[in-house]
Amino acid sequence: MSSKTRLPVGQEAIQVKGWLRAHRFLLLRRLSQTFFLLLFLLGPWFGVWWVTGTLASSRTFDLLPLTDPFVLLQSVFAGHLPELTALAGALIVLAVYALIGGRVYCSWVCPINPVTDAAYWLHDRLGLQKGWQPKRSTRYWLLGTALVVSALTGTIAWELINPITMLHRGLVFGMGFVWALVAAVFIFDLAVSRRGWCGHVCPVGAFYGLAGTKSMLRVSAANRIDCDDCMDCYAVCPENHVISPALKGKDGDTPLILSPDCTNCGRCIDVCSVDVFAFTHRYDNRAKKAVSVTVDTVDEQAA
Repeated sequence: MSSKTRLPVGQEAIQVKGWLRAHRFLLLRRLSQTFFLLLFLLGPWFGVWWVTGTLASSRTFDLLPLTDPFVLLQSVFAGHLPELTALAGALIVLAVYALIGGRVYCSWVCPINPVTDAAYWLHDRLGLQKGWQPKRSTRYWLLGTALVVSALTGTIAWELINPITMLHRGLVFGMGFVWALVAAVFIFDLAVSRRGWCGHVCPVGAFYGLAGTKSMLRVSAANRIDCDDCMDCYAVCPENHVISPALKGKDGDTPLILSPDCTNCGRCIDVCSVDVFAFTHRYDNRAKKAVSVTVDTVDEQAA
């Protein structure tokens, strides 16, 4: 183990880049999540109806319809023919996330993300064991199950228990039982399965991951040659299995993180003191190469 791996996660980045730059994408994510949540609460709380509805289905400025495509898909499986506005709204949302990265929704929009992040933070501080880790395919099985149950019952099945929608409704109409549901997600990630909800269970994240498989926005380990093996990127990444193919690839291997599991949260960029990672597009395969210096060159420079 190197001396750098014994430092607290992110400490070296703070020393080199300063606290603000070592947390910039985390702070931007919290601002983004707060912004989208407040947009929906402006009407019920302050009477400013810029946006009506929830993340499941909404209308902005009484003009732009937006529909969660996963909700629409469940509705179709339930046997309900969608209205044209709902279909248009779903296509708009699907196109946006297909372009910028499906699981950007999970890290930059979803209001449950701060809950699971808080659970991970406390889990780490308490030094708890990793716990039960369901297979990552579990969320895809749950996605399929939600569609099957919708077809069998004629309901939008997942929305009956979806903590994202329940939290939105709770903030508007009063939390009540919703607090118990949010607390259950927190306890699940804290005591049962570290990063379990978003990483292994949530079918919404699974759906958006599939939607963003060919998205443009990607994180690249373009400067992987400078990696000092501090392991901080692995420690903070909610889906750390996506890092190795890009970071530890050989010359000629793409430095891009192409896995649809990546949430584009940017924390690997934040905590890297040597700036290995950066946001780019999926066609940017540039990677910094090692500089080879011959013995003759060294002799000439010495002379």
